[in-house]
Amino acid sequence: MATSADVPVLLCALIFVCVICGSVYSRWASNDTCLRLPPGPTPVPFLGNIHQLTAGNQEKTFASWGAKYGDIVFARLFHTPALIINSLQAAQDLLEKKSSKYSNRPRFILLSDLMGWDCVITHMSYGERFRKHRRWISKAFEGKDALQSYRPVQRRETYLLIAGLIETPERFSSHIERFNAAAIMQITYGHRVTSLDDKFIHMAVRAAKETVESGGAGSMLVDFFPFLRHMPTWLPGAGFKKRALEVRPVVRAMLDSPFHMVKEAMLAGTASSSFTASLLEEVLRERKLTAQDEDDIKGAAGVLFGAATDTTNAVLLTFFLAMVLHPEVYAKAQDEMDRVVGDQRLPDLEDRDSLPYLDCVIREILRWNCPVPLGLPHKVAVDDGYRGYDIPGGSMVIPNIWAMTQNPDCYEDPQHFYPERFLNMDRQKAEFSDPRNMVFGFGRRVCPGQQFAETSIWLVVANIVACLNIRKALDLEGRQITPPVLFNPGFVRRFVCSITPRSPKISHIIAEMSAHIVV
Repeated sequence: MATSADVPVLLCALIFVCVICGSVYSRWASNDTCLRLPPGPTPVPFLGNIHQLTAGNQEKTFASWGAKYGDIVFARLFHTPALIINSLQAAQDLLEKKSSKYSNRPRFILLSDLMGWDCVITHMSYGERFRKHRRWISKAFEGKDALQSYRPVQRRETYLLIAGLIETPERFSSHIERFNAAAIMQITYGHRVTSLDDKFIHMAVRAAKETVESGGAGSMLVDFFPFLRHMPTWLPGAGFKKRALEVRPVVRAMLDSPFHMVKEAMLAGTASSSFTASLLEEVLRERKLTAQDEDDIKGAAGVLFGAATDTTNAVLLTFFLAMVLHPEVYAKAQDEMDRVVGDQRLPDLEDRDSLPYLDCVIREILRWNCPVPLGLPHKVAVDDGYRGYDIPGGSMVIPNIWAMTQNPDCYEDPQHFYPERFLNMDRQKAEFSDPRNMVFGFGRRVCPGQQFAETSIWLVVANIVACLNIRKALDLEGRQITPPVLFNPGFVRRFVCSITPRSPKISHIIAEMSAHIVV
């Protein structure tokens, strides 16, 4: 607790902060008059526009600003200049065509400095370390040969998911979590997941959950005022730091434990082929392993494991929710599946081009509830201009992916789940407005695992459509339970549904096709 001797110190600190903030406000207010900034809400001293944002659903507030001021909006988040991008066209013009200027990150004090996510590529500033991680991940997840080599694992885990959904359908959320972790766990660490209770799955799920619950990237008070990270945890208002320090060992366990498992297996000569083992071998061929090397490899592997389990889980749960609420869509997808694949085998990637309606369903899933509504903020490196406006260097750039996927100019009645919208578009518009152009990020920050993620999602959705019926669950009195559409944000609230096999022979077909997989 604070003593009476601490009071003068705290008072002096408060006066110092007020003086600094007043000075900063005067400086940027003066600078703004010399610039032709994009339109936006009027800021107030010190707060800027931060007081106009609620704790949740900021993407909707940003979208409302876009409706009033245009698809690029300038705001102040305390003293930080911010550019909110509400349209795909503006995102492509700036984040992709000018990616050399727009690929940096703001400093994520809470997530990186306090929680320990500093070694993952998603949180790094653009520079040599970022390029090294990007090179490692791209080599493993963007090459055609590498992607082909993962197909057997993806198929095996898909069939195990279907089998699990038949055996214990009430645990469908847990089966999805297991699937999302299992394939990437084997590819990244060479570890075979054999149980819903696998300790590494629990590590990943817990780290993701506690990180999300503790605050968003670049949006916490300490991110705008970095000196706050030095506050003692007993001080009133320092709860964010206490919470972050509690989450830190959870994050580090997720990054450290599977890495050490691989390292020990290599020393014992029992390590399976994996992304982590390959990186360790690559470094050891050149030099003795350093602490920095270990941290880089942990981060490169950990971001694959963490990101894959997090976002793919949201997409697949959204699929289940949409199919429960829209049985006519599910019936149409099953009719297409039956015509193309029949009932003697399971769908595979060679069937993809022959199932256009299924492709539209997946696009609509990504659009209806994009997994990361605001993405992660970028930072513009130098002063820039766009459409006659000045964009100050150092500005935080926020791609409002939710607004892009809910744009009524592209998608009529955007809140309605309607896969046919993509069939009704002309080819050029359908290609431009494909949600896959948005939800995986932009420019040099685009997700390097996009093709792997798309393949996994397609295989799961196609096989669920072929093998299972999904309906509303019934309560104890036999009445249908209609789950609410609640996203928080991007993530799907827990709900119940009925999952049953389409025919008694499904389990036999799964076993037969699984027997032919060689991993």
